Amino acid sequence: MKIVVLDGYTAVQNDLSWKEIETLGDVTVYDRTCPEETVDRCAGAEAVLTNKVIMSEDVINHLPSLKYIGVLATGYNVVDIEAAHKRGIVVTNIPAYSTQSVAQMVFAHILNAAMQVNHYAEENRMGRWARSEDFCWMDTPVMELCGKTLGIVGLGNIGSTVASIAHAFGMKVIAQTSKAQEQLPIYINKVTDEELFQSSDIITLHCPLTDNTREMICAESIGKMKKGVIVVNTGRGPLVNEQDMAAALKEGRVGAFCADVLSVEPPSADNPLFSCPNAFITPHIAWASHEARARLIHVAAQNLCAFISGQPQNTV
Repeated sequence: MKIVVLDGYTAVQNDLSWKEIETLGDVTVYDRTCPEETVDRCAGAEAVLTNKVIMSEDVINHLPSLKYIGVLATGYNVVDIEAAHKRGIVVTNIPAYSTQSVAQMVFAHILNAAMQVNHYAEENRMGRWARSEDFCWMDTPVMELCGKTLGIVGLGNIGSTVASIAHAFGMKVIAQTSKAQEQLPIYINKVTDEELFQSSDIITLHCPLTDNTREMICAESIGKMKKGVIVVNTGRGPLVNEQDMAAALKEGRVGAFCADVLSVEPPSADNPLFSCPNAFITPHIAWASHEARARLIHVAAQNLCAFISGQPQNTV
């Protein structure tokens, strides 16, 4: 079987390999693939693995040998599923491989914003504590999480894990979810969008990107939030209107914006958030712990092996 990996670098970096995949056929791995290179690189391939390279209807229709597309992620919007199904092409994804890592990043951001870790570490490098007359030095308040309200938008694997961590911190947890209240743990209260915006001290986004959720965080919704709210986005960049968020940060309406994703990646150097006070942006690495990436590659190999054996798994 001819297998092509279109954008393999982000998964393996410099500490993992494609050995599991290489046992399954004749494998060609490209670190990165531009849109105009996709068809040529996939020519003759029966199986293609992709993370962010788009497998559109046009691309799929130019690949008569293609039988399998393995998405190296949980989200599979990079594939035209309808076009693939028309051709009888099996499409798989990798669910829940990064749940713990992403939830960990959510609280890394929350704790940094609540306790001002980055701020004080930077000030100490400037000698501020060393020049203090007292045993401690503060110029901005820190916040205890216990008793605060965390609003979670979306209660899939990651949202549910974030909720359990918040509960362990003694936080009140409310959520906007399609699940019924009876399906939720007793420490999570289901609320409407409106109630979530109005009641939350911290809001964290874990919903899919749809027409209904695109730019759900915007000037209008921010106007309903508590002044000084902390907003965390490790879901999808376009869930947030970045211009509106930048304005809210500069006005002091939002206390901190913590994001691991942006609307365009890699972002433009003049993205308005980069110059904002209390904007803490990490470069889409919540999913990318060594452990999570190792799981991703292992499940990708299992998915392809299952397809070859005639019993495909994790199909979409």
